[in-house]
Amino acid sequence: MDFQAGFFYLFSAVLLFAAFRVVTARNPVHAVLFLMLAFSQAAALWLLLQAEFLGITLVLVYLGAVMVLFLFVVMMLDIRLDGDRWGFWQNLPLAALLGVLVAVEIIAVVWAGFPSINMDKAAPVAADYSNTRELGILLYTEYLYPIQVAAVILLVAMIAAIALTLRERKDSKAINPGDQVRVKAADRLTVLSVPATTKATTDTPADEVKA
Repeated sequence: MDFQAGFFYLFSAVLLFAAFRVVTARNPVHAVLFLMLAFSQAAALWLLLQAEFLGITLVLVYLGAVMVLFLFVVMMLDIRLDGDRWGFWQNLPLAALLGVLVAVEIIAVVWAGFPSINMDKAAPVAADYSNTRELGILLYTEYLYPIQVAAVILLVAMIAAIALTLRERKDSKAINPGDQVRVKAADRLTVLSVPATTKATTDTPADEVKA
C-alpha cells in the first residue's frame, strides 16, 4: 500500500467518525465543529482525486463561510439542551434504513460509473489542461437536467425545513406573513382632522395688570 492509499484510508476514517459525531453529539456547537472537520477531510479526499477546484471550493465556501456562519448562529442562540434528544432513538430505525439505502445507491453508482479507475495508470494530460473547465462542461451539458432536479429537491427540502421549524412560541412575538401581505394602508394609517391654530393675543387684561 502506497502513501496515497494510506492517506485515503486515514481521511476516510476521520470523515466517517466526524459524520457520526455530527449526529450523536449532544452539544450543537460540538456538532457544528465535527461537521467542519468532516468537510475538511472531504476536501482532502478531493485533493487526492486531483480535483483541486472542488477541494478548494469546499474549503472556501463551506468551511470559510457557511459553517462559520452556522457556528456563530448556534453559539448566539439560546438553545436548551434538556430534552432536545427526545426523538433521536424513536427515529433511529428509519434514519438507519435511509442511511443504508443512500450508501447502497452511492456504492452502486460509483461501482458502475468507475469500474476500472486506476490513478497510477492514468493517461498523461497537457500542461494547459484545466479540470475546472472540463467539470463545467460536464455539469452544463451532460448533467444539466440532474443538477436542475437536485436543485429543486434542495429547494423543497429548505422550504420543508422552514415550515417544520416555523412555530409560535410563548416567549416570542410571531407575526403571520399572510396578514402582512394582505394589509392595507387604511389599516395602518389614520388621518386626523386637526383645526388650524390661532395666533395668541398679546393684549393683557386690565384685572391682571392691577394684580
